[in-house]
Amino acid sequence: MADIVKVDDDSDEVNVEVVRLLTKASEEVVDRVDLSGQQLKFLPEEFGKLTALVHLNLSNNHLQVLPDSIAGLLKLEELDVSSNLLESLPDSIGLLTNLKILNVSSNKLNTLPESIAFCKSLVELYASFNNLKFLPTNFGYGLANLKILSISLNEIRFLPRTISELESLKYLDAHFNKLHGIPSSIGKLMNLETLNLSSNFSNLTALPDTITDLANLKELDLSNNQIQALPESFGQLQNLTKLNLDQNPLVIPPMEVVIEGTEAVKSFMIKWRLENIAAEEQRRSVEGTDGNQSGWLTWGTNMVNSYLGQGKSSGSKDSYLDQLL
Repeated sequence: MADIVKVDDDSDEVNVEVVRLLTKASEEVVDRVDLSGQQLKFLPEEFGKLTALVHLNLSNNHLQVLPDSIAGLLKLEELDVSSNLLESLPDSIGLLTNLKILNVSSNKLNTLPESIAFCKSLVELYASFNNLKFLPTNFGYGLANLKILSISLNEIRFLPRTISELESLKYLDAHFNKLHGIPSSIGKLMNLETLNLSSNFSNLTALPDTITDLANLKELDLSNNQIQALPESFGQLQNLTKLNLDQNPLVIPPMEVVIEGTEAVKSFMIKWRLENIAAEEQRRSVEGTDGNQSGWLTWGTNMVNSYLGQGKSSGSKDSYLDQLL
């Protein structure tokens, strides 16, 4: 049984050699093919015949498209097409329901196909260093097993609300994008341990309060943004052990607290929240007292008006009531 097909030919006829090897492979049971760094410009349709293929490495080539026939690789679990010239992925990629690892980093992708949501076995998705401006609106649906999502070094402005459906997600790297905000639904990612939102620069100015619902969050990188204040309940992130807030115009907490470390920040935010709660309770108490006074005043005024109205109707007049009014 041939376990690995590896091409080492650097000649201009490399694609011809690939066809020859694939033809041979189609006559045997091959579960792993490594064609990385072979200057490939296209893939022959024969790829669809490698139905036993489990691992396919096509990284560091010159591929501009992937053929639809790749959907025939129904047993494929790992696909690496990083460092190519791909501008899109075929919709047929959604038929790879056994795919667990997909690496499309360092290409020219403008978007990911919505069909990627049908890759229900996907555990790791690497899509960094592309031209992505958004993720599919249905992105979270169907990817319940996804644990690692790397979408750094793109031009993404917003994350879809459906990201909350990634219930197994542990690692999310979205640094160096153009994020204008984070959806409040991110608070539903209860298994998230690492979140990198650094270097979104002037675009990211605030965080949703729900980010403090990430009970298992251990590492949070918010450096190089324009965040002025952390959410009031930030101190409830009990498992957070690594926090980077460098290069932000922070007011709450102040930088003298930030430089003392993660625990100092959490302690400050807890104290600040308690002070705010106490101040709010005091304000409500004062308003309640004023409200009672206002209520009595309104009642008294109504009684006076009622009395005066009766007096006027009967032709009588009370000078004292006139003075009150």
